[in-house]
Amino acid sequence: MFWTIPTIMTWTRIVAIPLIVGVFYLPLDPSMRNLIATVMFVVFAATDWLDGFLARKLNQTSSFGAFLDPVADKFLVCASLLVLVHLQRADVFVALIIIGREIAISALREWMAQIGASKSVAVHMLGKLKTMVQMVAIPFLLYDGRVFETIDTGVWGAWLIWVAAVLTVWSMVYYLQKALPEIRARVKK
Repeated sequence: MFWTIPTIMTWTRIVAIPLIVGVFYLPLDPSMRNLIATVMFVVFAATDWLDGFLARKLNQTSSFGAFLDPVADKFLVCASLLVLVHLQRADVFVALIIIGREIAISALREWMAQIGASKSVAVHMLGKLKTMVQMVAIPFLLYDGRVFETIDTGVWGAWLIWVAAVLTVWSMVYYLQKALPEIRARVKK
């Protein structure tokens, strides 16, 4: 099912990437660019939950949708991190940790699926927590201002993105440990 409502919503996250990046090239006040990019990120990130909900509710789940959904999430997060590094709101080391983990775990999952052991690296609560912290940190960093004149989103976002980096490493270690017995068995053959 290539063109279902949930799949179209997933595609919107991919289409959103140049739009979010492009906002920072518009001849607008920096605070307005920050606000627009933040709202766009939050709206498009919310489609991650909504497309999964609708796929189950409308009985429109598909293997293509299951493939595209995490790809869209990773593209959105990685592109946003690169924007934040460019704007000097996120450390390049954090971006390398998060992006590197996404590549490594995606490759691990693909290999484990090829050898019939994908259940050993199935999504775990630790990975979901990492994603949730990223999805809060990124809009805080995109906004980079004060909310209610007291909450400095730049400071909170900086702390949260480092927490996300720690959770990223922790979840990567977890998935590698789960896959290690299968990896050892394959290396010995």
